[in-house]
Amino acid sequence: MKLYILHGWTYKPEPWLEVIKDLKAQGIEAELLRVPGLGKPSKKVYTIEDYVEWAKEQLPKGSIALGHSNGGRILLNLLSIDPNYLKGIILLDSAGYYEKSAKRDVSRGLSKVLSPLKKSKFARRIVHKVLGASDYENAPENMKQTLANMIESDKLLDIAKVTTPTQIIWGADDNITPLRQGKKIHELIKGSELTVKDGWRHSRYLVSTSELADEIADKFKKLGDK
Repeated sequence: MKLYILHGWTYKPEPWLEVIKDLKAQGIEAELLRVPGLGKPSKKVYTIEDYVEWAKEQLPKGSIALGHSNGGRILLNLLSIDPNYLKGIILLDSAGYYEKSAKRDVSRGLSKVLSPLKKSKFARRIVHKVLGASDYENAPENMKQTLANMIESDKLLDIAKVTTPTQIIWGADDNITPLRQGKKIHELIKGSELTVKDGWRHSRYLVSTSELADEIADKFKKLGDK
């Protein structure tokens, strides 16, 4: 059985190909699905519904998929609608869990206060860093709106509707999607298993592909045996 990988919010998903090589060395065939607008350039503004439809076109029914960050968000949305579509999923530092953030609300107010400074590229970077949107500054205009759509969609995602066999891998030092969110997702998906990796941050595939591949292989085999 093949593993399908949905990468996160990156415009250069090629490092995932090294993970795929390491998985192949362990006898696991994997395919990277390049998310439209990110790994696959586009001028379209996407909604979560668009991404769910794309995922259904790419993922064979009964297959196993891994979603990192925004890729996990896409899988969670797909399976909250149709939990039986996939045999199993691996969530790696997944996005999708919505938590009301006082910091975000304050930051939005700060952004308005600093709006006269936005003609300055340096000032915009500061504002976007405060807002927690490090990918925002360099994103094309259509993807800025797409990113906003993704974050907004989390308010409507009912993760508890996902009953698909789920393995969760989370970096203890992730500061993009913090571990507390991984624990919440674990609580909401009945029967899911959570593995916390000490010292791992959000994008482990950029640090140690072989170590990540070992962890993915272990979870893939568990799902394949079910």
